[in-house]
Amino acid sequence: MHRVGSAGSNGGSVRTRKEKKLTYVLNDANDTKHCAGINCLDVLKSSISNDQSYLFTGSRDGTLKRWAFDEDATFCSATFESHVDWVNDAALAGESTLVSCSSDTTVKTWDSLSDGVCTRTLRQHSDYVTCLAVAAKNSNLVASGGLGGEVFIWDIEAALSPVTKPNDANEDSSSSNGANGPVTSLRTVGSSNNISVQSSPSHGYTPTIAKGHKESVYALAMNDTGTMLVSGGTEKVLRVWDPRTGSKSMKLRGHTDNVRVLLLDSTGRFCLSGSSDSMIRLWDLGQQRCLHTYAVHTDSVWALACTPSFSHVYSGGRDQCLYLTDLATRESVLLCTKEHPIQQLALQDNSIWVATTDSSVEKWPAEVQSPQKVFQRGGSFLAGNLSFNRARVSLEGLNPPPAYKEPSITVPGTHPIVQHEILNNKRQILTKDAAGSVKLWDMTRGVVVEDYGKISFEEKKEELFEMVSIPSWFTVDTRLGCLSVHLETPQCFSAEMYSADLKVSGRPEDDKINLARETLKGLLGHWLAKKKHKPKPQVLTSGDTLSVKDTKKNLSASKAEDSSAACDPVYPPFEFSSVSPPSIITEGSQGGPWRKKITEYTGTEDEKDFPLWCLDAVLNNRLPPRENTKLSFFLHPCEGSSVQVVTLGKLSAPRILRVHKVTNYVVEKMVLDNPLDSLALDGTSVSGGQPQPLFAGNGLLQSGLKPWQKLRPSIEILCNNQVLSPDMSLATVRAYIWKKPEDLILNYRVAIAR
Repeated sequence: MHRVGSAGSNGGSVRTRKEKKLTYVLNDANDTKHCAGINCLDVLKSSISNDQSYLFTGSRDGTLKRWAFDEDATFCSATFESHVDWVNDAALAGESTLVSCSSDTTVKTWDSLSDGVCTRTLRQHSDYVTCLAVAAKNSNLVASGGLGGEVFIWDIEAALSPVTKPNDANEDSSSSNGANGPVTSLRTVGSSNNISVQSSPSHGYTPTIAKGHKESVYALAMNDTGTMLVSGGTEKVLRVWDPRTGSKSMKLRGHTDNVRVLLLDSTGRFCLSGSSDSMIRLWDLGQQRCLHTYAVHTDSVWALACTPSFSHVYSGGRDQCLYLTDLATRESVLLCTKEHPIQQLALQDNSIWVATTDSSVEKWPAEVQSPQKVFQRGGSFLAGNLSFNRARVSLEGLNPPPAYKEPSITVPGTHPIVQHEILNNKRQILTKDAAGSVKLWDMTRGVVVEDYGKISFEEKKEELFEMVSIPSWFTVDTRLGCLSVHLETPQCFSAEMYSADLKVSGRPEDDKINLARETLKGLLGHWLAKKKHKPKPQVLTSGDTLSVKDTKKNLSASKAEDSSAACDPVYPPFEFSSVSPPSIITEGSQGGPWRKKITEYTGTEDEKDFPLWCLDAVLNNRLPPRENTKLSFFLHPCEGSSVQVVTLGKLSAPRILRVHKVTNYVVEKMVLDNPLDSLALDGTSVSGGQPQPLFAGNGLLQSGLKPWQKLRPSIEILCNNQVLSPDMSLATVRAYIWKKPEDLILNYRVAIAR
């Protein structure tokens, strides 16, 4: 989130590529915990209409969670999943609307008291959306800012209202999570006084954007009534706006580095700012000047929270320390120290919630109602106004001990994955998390098959090494703290295995199974099952009637689809867990990307929400043309061997063909003495210098003994004078034994008695 984005970048330039990719995220067995750093949090306090308090957290794992309180315990009561990248900020607009923003360039609204329903996705930003601001007494007003330099002010009520065009009304409803929002009322504010009404590009409108900040926006704050908005970022200045008109009121200078966090008092007169220059500044916006500077921290200030009277400020940041400072007397005290940088703070009653780059959240005593009680514990110091003096004190080891040693409540997370390795079998991934625990994942089932505990990752990787060669058909990253597996056409369809090697029963052992297609079947299986039981609506224009012929046609098509699904089941090696189901991330044809657990499909989702190539592979078994599925080689007798020559030219066979098939080919040739071109195996024989396909002809690859097999000699196949294992594939021989760019050369001889 510290990347500086260029204003006006066009996210649509990579749209074509995104539609070629489908990603699925492997979830931990305990999905009630975050698995990456917490970027934001907010507290919904109990009220007359709702007597329950909730904590909302947003994480780098791309999800938000709602936490309920039961005496001294905290438990996850809902997960909000739709963002496809880090959640950077979240804020409550009133009691029932949760607003979030993400590095996926979207702002989303949610029903905060639901089980995780996303009510709308707003896509006006051109780059990462980093911050939000809400008006406490005007729940309709929300501002968002990001790395593109844009600041948008949203009227949430207008943004959530249905559009007039009936076909667009539900385009981005919670059921699809995929399309753009409706025409929304919003204003763009910038360094000029120009404003413009924007509309969603999904309906053919081209938004007019008044250029805002010249650089990235990291912080926003709004007063209670929504009459004043302050923004800050990499330009090191504070800009003050009137959110009602979008006009700029003033620009304030003073910080010497990025402005990272802002707070406004309820009236909008006083503003607190925290910066990467390690300073906290108090501004009087009425006088348009800085009143005080506070040198409390030794590194960047990332989080601020104020008492209701705006008399004391809690601050945290990169130095991993949480301080309480009296704004009038400049007296500061160290509340607690953390093991990770502090990202955001939220007050609740007499305590403070602390979010860090760790996946857990902690609640600490804060004496919010009577801050002086903290100072009475001793250890306070006077905050100077020069940052280098504070840094010198820290270097001299003069920091006082923290007022509190332990948090009152800890909401634990799971440790993020920090290292991973795709094993040679291209179906398993070895991972190591931040705590040093090493696990082995099966990525075609989405489960941990072995938890090795805290052992050496490198040693375990060497131990699990297999001498097999399978094409790379997927890629993996751990940006979200967990495994994200990317399938991209046509590369993902390059890997095949025999059904016998996958232990798939009910199919001939030499049937080839495409790993990507079977994985897609496993991912979409729940959706297809739900879709099969949904009635297919018939859309008719006024005055039209559905003919008997059309009815029969639709019925037969439906039966064909159902029967094809029934005849093509998901095989056990590709059955994903329903206990910890993966989530699919994809770019559908309806608009931006979306994310949803495979078990949460209702069957009502539009097929257009999935890439066409995925559906083509699963429903129609149509795969794109693939390259390099064959391998050319020569088959010669060993030098000095008296065995007969069975072939003179180059052969071509599937890369996955086993050596024992080549042995069978040689034996059959020797025993039956067939003409050179008349016999084929699962590949090609050669005539006239050109390789020709060898196929599973003459029963060579079928089970059961033939008469000639009772007389078969014992033949062994060699490469580079090394006897090959019968279970090796040609691709493995080429990669690990032959090791040359030229065509593979295999030799054969009568087996030497040992």
